[in-house]
Amino acid sequence: MRQIELKALAKINLGLDVLGRRENGYHDVRMVMQSIYLYDDVKIERKEEPGIEIETNLFFLPTGEGNIAYKAADLLIREFDIKEGVRITLKKHIPVAAGMAGGSSNAAAVLFGMNRLFGLKLSREELMERGVKLGADVPYCIMRGTVLAEGIGEELSVLPAMPKCTVLIAKPPISVSTKVVYEALDSSEIRKHPDIDGLLAGLEKGDLHEIAAHMGNVLEDVTIPMHPVIDEIKREMTDAGALNAMMSGSGPTVFGLFENKMEARKAQERIRTKGLAKQVYVTNIHSARRD
Repeated sequence: MRQIELKALAKINLGLDVLGRRENGYHDVRMVMQSIYLYDDVKIERKEEPGIEIETNLFFLPTGEGNIAYKAADLLIREFDIKEGVRITLKKHIPVAAGMAGGSSNAAAVLFGMNRLFGLKLSREELMERGVKLGADVPYCIMRGTVLAEGIGEELSVLPAMPKCTVLIAKPPISVSTKVVYEALDSSEIRKHPDIDGLLAGLEKGDLHEIAAHMGNVLEDVTIPMHPVIDEIKREMTDAGALNAMMSGSGPTVFGLFENKMEARKAQERIRTKGLAKQVYVTNIHSARRD
């Protein structure tokens, strides 16, 4: 095998709670993660000469050591003393710096792909152990599906699959710094924690309405006052028929869950027409196969 092509899936947070801050600066979290059919295309090719080359369709992305996909390849090349090099082509569709784990998903795809290309014979668990060295979301991006993440995000438990539904994604034309959001959260008192247990109960029953009713993201209390457009997009989605709408991760992306695809399309058009977001996608839930 000389090359492999993969789909690196985006994620949304159905629930995100922050329990506290560790002395090392990391935060203890309790999150319900869900992968969706919005993805980057990742192609990995072996090349005889050593070194890592990265090509991308976005001019502003780093193509050297500043790219997490580069770090993922470098980690395996060094550990297994791989003499050949790799050329990685990233065709990006997942909004960048948007709370959807686009970079982490690319890194996960590189770990998975190089494991196959070079016959490293690492298990999924062994890939996840290496992934956490690159970022807290990388192990989840290897696992995918509906998952409870605890600790700093690396303690993962498989949950009952999310019921099928339509997902509307809207990323406003603003950038949000995860670091700034968490710093603001640390300096304020958390007034209300999301009901993660209620969300888990809804998943156990396979009840989409109960799941939607218990969605919550503690970071909204910090990010929305900084960027009120997030609340405007949420309101457009719920007015159009979303069961619920919420910010994913530290933002600024908003997602809405719809039973009716036509309602999602109408909301998509309204959000674009009002200029609230240019990157607006209608997609679906992804259920991971469990081997």
